[in-house]
Amino acid sequence: MIESFFLPVGTLSWRELVRFFRQRNRILGALGTPLVFWLLIGSGFGASFRPPMAIQEMNYLEYSFPGTVILILLFTAIFSTISVIEDRREGFLQSVLVAPIPRYTLVLGKILGGTALAVSQGLLFLLLAPTLGISLRPAPFLSAVGILSLVAFGLTGLGFLIAWRTDSTQGFHAIMNLFLIPMWLLSGAVFPASGAPTWLRWVMKLNPLTYGVAALRRALYPESQVLGNPIPSSALSLTILLLFGLFIFWMSVLLAGRQTLGD
Repeated sequence: MIESFFLPVGTLSWRELVRFFRQRNRILGALGTPLVFWLLIGSGFGASFRPPMAIQEMNYLEYSFPGTVILILLFTAIFSTISVIEDRREGFLQSVLVAPIPRYTLVLGKILGGTALAVSQGLLFLLLAPTLGISLRPAPFLSAVGILSLVAFGLTGLGFLIAWRTDSTQGFHAIMNLFLIPMWLLSGAVFPASGAPTWLRWVMKLNPLTYGVAALRRALYPESQVLGNPIPSSALSLTILLLFGLFIFWMSVLLAGRQTLGD
């Protein structure tokens, strides 16, 4: 019973890791694109950025740093879940579906593989934090690892959910860019909710990625009081991230089971 769970989950997760690191263009795209976004947007908006009163001493590059880490998770989730479409086209997915293993092990293996990739990429970028004066002591760093894992699990699961019902990589990219990029823009990564119109603030409150950015901000400033009330608390953020990840995983398992009832 234990072997029937860990063996397929571990094998599928390891396959995602090997497949990703053999394709260097995917590594460059997942890590390089957010880095360019951060430098260009940070440099361009820095002079006109007006932070909330509670964080007046923070420049725009520092303000947008946690959001850029989350953007790396988002891009890696997009790239990793493309493998669902490619596996279906190559026939690998069909062979896994007829194997005598529970369907949730397929879902979990795929999502955990993408989560590991996203977290590793995010942590690489997180090492730039000291260049902005952000301390990476052991406790904040370990907190950041846990937060990135929760965010990456939810985003990879969301990517799996979309990829499972998509037939082409072009259509997948179109849906993901239309859905996930606005989700990131309205997470507090680019601008604070305090300066947005009322209706937009409500949209940001309903966005689960808002709580990922907020939790990471608080992890990077564990002893600081400057963050104040403009962003959600750590407890609320972690609770919503956990519930979001579990809900997405549950939906993915249901969809994966329903998709092949007539096969």
